[in-house]
Formats: sequence, structure tokens, C-alpha cells
Amino acid sequence: MAKILIIDDERAIRSTLREILEYENYEVEDIDNGVEGLELIKKKKFDLVLCDIKMNRMDGMEVLEQALAFSPDIPFIMISGHGTVETAIEASKKGAFDFISKPPDLNRLLITVRNALDRGTLVTETKVLKRKASKTRDILGSSSSINKIKETIDRVAPTEARVLITGANGSGKELVARWLHEKSNRADSALIEVNCAAIPSELIESELFGHEKGSFTSAVKQRIGKFELANGGTLFLDEIGDMSLSAQAKVLRALQEQKISRVGGEKELEVNVRVIAATNKDLMKEIEEGNFRMDLYHRLNVINIHVPHLRDRIEDIPEIAQNFLEDICRDYGMPVKKISEGGMNALQGLPWSGNVRELHNMIERLIILSDKVITEQDVISFANPGGGTNIGASVGNGTPIMATNTSSGLDYEKFTNFQEYKDHAEKEFIKFKLEKNNWNVSKTADDIDIQRSHLYSKIEKFGLKRVAE
Repeated sequence: MAKILIIDDERAIRSTLREILEYENYEVEDIDNGVEGLELIKKKKFDLVLCDIKMNRMDGMEVLEQALAFSPDIPFIMISGHGTVETAIEASKKGAFDFISKPPDLNRLLITVRNALDRGTLVTETKVLKRKASKTRDILGSSSSINKIKETIDRVAPTEARVLITGANGSGKELVARWLHEKSNRADSALIEVNCAAIPSELIESELFGHEKGSFTSAVKQRIGKFELANGGTLFLDEIGDMSLSAQAKVLRALQEQKISRVGGEKELEVNVRVIAATNKDLMKEIEEGNFRMDLYHRLNVINIHVPHLRDRIEDIPEIAQNFLEDICRDYGMPVKKISEGGMNALQGLPWSGNVRELHNMIERLIILSDKVITEQDVISFANPGGGTNIGASVGNGTPIMATNTSSGLDYEKFTNFQEYKDHAEKEFIKFKLEKNNWNVSKTADDIDIQRSHLYSKIEKFGLKRVAE
């Protein structure tokens, strides 16, 4: 439910607008002057502001300018009983979404409000997507092993040396590869990623080198491979230990000669590609077992960067957890929660088996299920690293954590994925808080630190209803 603020010094106009908008199921607040209107905008999150231009104490144009200075994404619709083309143009230049005259036409008002809210939603979604798509996350941590990785990246990135990144699943190998590219002389060109484990062995050669039309049954048109797409840039071969031997032979030739041939083609194509590879396997063991070529290993392993497991650098957990906390709360559109000292000690004491990805999921779970401050008890209650039973793990103060799949009486087998579990937990948590507060929505929203409109949406989403006593 969208939240709208009306700023107008005429009671009749405020009452009329409020009645119209509330009838359309918008949540509405109103105030009779710009000074207090600005204070409300600073304290609360509104999805739209309807603001009169001619007012006592502060002019509507001044309210618009000051509000957009600290909340640039909030859409403003300016209203005036003395509307002229010049006034509308001035309002638009100052950042207003639209301008309507008094008395407002009902249909035009509702259409303008709807368009302004849609635009605000699109602006927010675009910012989130841009942040996710464009920013390479920092390598978080200050442990000696992480500092060594950062120093190695700074030294190696500007060169053309091939790099083999090793480490367990979820440790951050892809992030290291991205920074090697970002800090290289090829940063302005493409970074092309290939997950060798996710592509069937019969298709990996086509994926890497492309194919000509008709080269095999499903080759209905020519395809450009990843080596060609990465020409002038960087090719990241993730989980290279899972690549077939025949594809390994072609990759070796490409590295040696800087030339490739498409599947089914005879023409040789020159490529200028820097290859970075990563694996969670012991390649020397794979070589002994005949699953990996020794000559390719030496071609790839000019520089080796090993990314340690999270449990081997627990001193980095506070920094990583805080970063995840801020990012996830921002994506959810909620105030950033805090982790108590005891809660952080508890996180550091968990027997992490799923690495940094597991820590990310854990923080997301705690944000959803905990109150404003995430405590040691929250971590103990909601901890389930690795999806198994964890008995005897201890937190920083030596207190053992007894967390099992059945400790809460919940049957985890009924959930097919994490989203289903998350929705269930969120529903039960909101239901518990509503009942605790005798279904006072405003008090519950303050209690769990979300907007009332957001809480109403959750109630509707989960079909929560008050049981008659």
C-alpha cells in the first residue's frame, strides 16, 4: 500500500484529497504547512507528496527543493489554485513529477498519482539493478590471508600472466577473478565467464569455441564461442577441473597458439584472450587419476591464488557480516539492523561448512526473523549451517550451540527451497507479533521496524486474518 503525504494550508482541499485517495486504498497523511511537511518527509518514508504552491510559512516550491535535496527519488505533484503554464514549467524544472490545478479533476488526479507511483517504483528498482549489475563487490576482510590475496591481485592484474584460483565452493573465487580483470589493462573490454561444471561435456566445445551451421544436428545457425566474445578481454573458466579431456586439448592449443577453430569449421581464428581459471578440486590428484592434462595445468598455473575457507579466517566474519547486513537491508527497503557483540561472537563460533555464501544466507535469515538488534540467542536459535545437525559448536564465549533440524519442531523436509522456508518463517513471525500486539498494525510495524504499508502488504500476501475470540 503506497503512502502519500498531502501538504496544503486549505483544510477543505486536504480533506477532499484524503477522502479520494483513501477510497483508492492509499495510506494518507496530511499537514497544513511546508515546515512540518519537510520534517515528516525526513522522519518517514513516503512514496508520493502532493504539495500546494502558495502556502504560509514556506512556499511549496521551497518545500520541493529542500525535500529533493535529501530525498531525491520521492515524486512530487504540485497543486495550485492559480496555475499557469509558467508555474508548471518552473515546478518541472525544480524536479516535480507533474502539476495539477485546483479544484483537481478526479480522473486526472488519480491517473497522475498512479503514474507518479509507478515512476517512483521504477526508479528504485533501476537503482538496485544498476548497483547489483555494475559494482564489483569488495574483497572483504583484513586477515593476513586476505591481505595477501589483495596484494597479489595488485601485482598480477596489470600483467598478462594466467592465473589459477583455487578454493572451496563459495569462498569467493569468482570475486578474485573479477578484480583481476577490473585492475588489468583489459578492464575496458569484456569479462566473459564460463561455468565448466554447468555445461554438458558434449556441448562444452561449442560453448567455448562456437560452431558452424550444420556442424551437428541441433546446429541450426552459426554460433560465436566464448573465446571470440572475450577477444581483447578476459575469459574466466570457472570449475575448470570438470572440463572434458577433449575440450582441455583445444583450450591448450588456444593458449599456445592464440588461435581457435569453431566446431565443424576449418578456418582458424586469431584470438587475444587472457585466461583466468578456477577450481575447487585438487588438480594434481585429478592429473594422477587421468582426468586432467598436466600440460594444461602448467599453462594455467603461472600464478596461483588460493582463497581460504571462511572457517580459516573467522576474524573476517564481523566485517563481512556487517557488509551483508547493510546490503540486504537496503535491498529489502528497511532500516539497517544491528548485531550485538554477543551475536557477532556467536557467528564467529559457528562451524561454517558452506563458506561465505552460507554466511550471506544466515544474515538474510537473521534479518527476517530477528528484531531490531540481532542477539546471541537469535544466532543460536536460527543457526543451521550446512543443513545438518550441529552439536557442540561453541560461540565466542564458549557457550555450546545446540542447533538441529528438529530443535524448533519444524519439519524442514517439507520445504523444497530456501524461499519457501523464508516465506514460512516470515509469515509465522509476523503472525506472532500481530497477536502479541493484539493486531494493532501500527504498533506491530514499529515493533518489527518496517513501514505500515509494507506490513499491510505482508498481511495480504500471507492471507493473515485475526481469529475471532
